[in-house]
Amino acid sequence: MSTVQILSLLLALSVALHLAAAAALTARRTGAGTANAILTGAGAAATALSLYFAALAAYH
Repeated sequence: MSTVQILSLLLALSVALHLAAAAALTARRTGAGTANAILTGAGAAATALSLYFAALAAYH
């Protein structure tokens, strides 16, 4: 992998982590339990990464 590809992947992981944290904190603040908030955050992260990889696959 080239340096640009590695940095792009790290950027995608960082964005997914930030989205997961925001979604989990928002869910927790609205009254969801801890487990549900974690699952909500994990779903947000998985969605963000799947969109990134789908766009990457369509580009190549």
